Amino acid sequence: MDFRKISLTLALAMGTALGSFSAGTALAQDPATAQAATAEAAVAASDAAPAEAAAAPAEAVPTPIPAEAVAEAAPEAPKPPVYNNGDVSWMMMATVLVIFMSLPGLALFYGGMARKKNMLSTLTQVFTIFCLIAVLWVVYGYSLAFSGTNPFIGTLDKMFLKGVIYNAEGFFVPTATFSKGVVIPELMFAMFQLTFACITVALIAGGYAERMKFKAVLLFSVLFFTFAYLPMAHMVWWWPGPDAYTSPDVVADLNATAGYLWQLGALDFAGGTVVHINAGIAGLVCAIFLGKRTGYGKVQMAPHSLTMTLIGASMLWVGWFGFNAGSNLEANGYAVLALANTIFATAVAALSWMFVEWIIKGKPSLLGGVSGAIAGLVGITPACGFVGIEGAFVIGLVSGIACFLAVSYLKKALGYDDALDAFGVHAVGGIVGAILVGVFVDPAKGGAGYVTDGWVGPTFGYDSAQIMIQVKAVAIAVVWSAVVSAIALLICKFTVGLRVTEEQESEGLDIAEHGEKAYHD
Repeated sequence: MDFRKISLTLALAMGTALGSFSAGTALAQDPATAQAATAEAAVAASDAAPAEAAAAPAEAVPTPIPAEAVAEAAPEAPKPPVYNNGDVSWMMMATVLVIFMSLPGLALFYGGMARKKNMLSTLTQVFTIFCLIAVLWVVYGYSLAFSGTNPFIGTLDKMFLKGVIYNAEGFFVPTATFSKGVVIPELMFAMFQLTFACITVALIAGGYAERMKFKAVLLFSVLFFTFAYLPMAHMVWWWPGPDAYTSPDVVADLNATAGYLWQLGALDFAGGTVVHINAGIAGLVCAIFLGKRTGYGKVQMAPHSLTMTLIGASMLWVGWFGFNAGSNLEANGYAVLALANTIFATAVAALSWMFVEWIIKGKPSLLGGVSGAIAGLVGITPACGFVGIEGAFVIGLVSGIACFLAVSYLKKALGYDDALDAFGVHAVGGIVGAILVGVFVDPAKGGAGYVTDGWVGPTFGYDSAQIMIQVKAVAIAVVWSAVVSAIALLICKFTVGLRVTEEQESEGLDIAEHGEKAYHD
């Protein structure tokens, strides 16, 4: 074995090991050198990356979509109608107040004026009529009064309030008020108008009290409601709403879809024609068809409880604020004007009736005072949101005097037995108010004026021609109610009969018709 070759090989191996150790130690003790080496490696890798990417197959990269295009493509979420909570709250309260007018207000007012043996029957008539008309209103009444394009009657598209409660998005359906851009739920409007229909038909009971069959009462109520009240409500109050009137070019076409009396420009803020003239004329026709009560003019037929009558009249006055101020459909200045006029005109009428009675008959009576108050409420109803305080004063004064004369003298002169003065107070007072609103709506007399530009602005003004428009509206209401009432009574006469027997009338309708007594003494 060559010793020299082995020694040389071992020396070379040891030298290589020591060199590697020295290089590793140097790298470990010099970070700058290590970082430089790392940077060089990174540069080399980055230089190699494009080449690798170029060598790799191309992949599909989505093209960025502009934000505007995304916004246009995405469907906008439906937004619910914006309601003013104050308006909605006020309309809910107004609706309850009008119910309070009927139940128990009107029931107690009429019941107190009836004779003791007919107290319960009078209460039953008012209560049952309210319930009956409320049901019919929901079934088909609202639809016929507030829909369609016919000037005299609506359609049946909204039967059972179809399409009135929710829209396709599940939100409550809005309906217009009298201000552009202001809406309330249509269901709220429908319920408010329900109370008007109910009390209108119940008011007629004052003309046929103490002698009409209960069957006839119900049948007549259905016929009158369907063929007298609904057409009148549609003719006076149905219109497209203020938001539809966007320019002068659309006014004529839109007006052509409104109710007939609305097209004429008749003013009726809360129901002088629709409610009071309509009901009062029907009461007169009923009194004529039925004839006088047995013993009328020969036996005492004074009210059995003026206490109940006063309570009922006071409830009517309170409830009437919902009737009049609520008809504005919003809680704003016009609602306040209607409320103020309802207070003032009523007080004026109560005093005017009482003092005229005092002068003529020698004594002021409670019955006269409360009857005058109701006359004032009736007279101011069509005018309450249109006239100023001066107009309210004149309307209250004239209503109290005119109704007193009708009840005390006209009834005797013509010989009809309007038992609880439905005609003498409601028709006469309604006529006074409906005509005088045409005078005192004039801003020069303190009135608010009326819309003169077709609701495009709207702008307000006045023309004396409005007086004759009001007269025409009154004439239409009188004739329409009288004709429908007469036909309805003839139908009742030849089907269920109209009047109770003389024996039943003598016994009293409480027992004869209902088998109950209002009082047990």
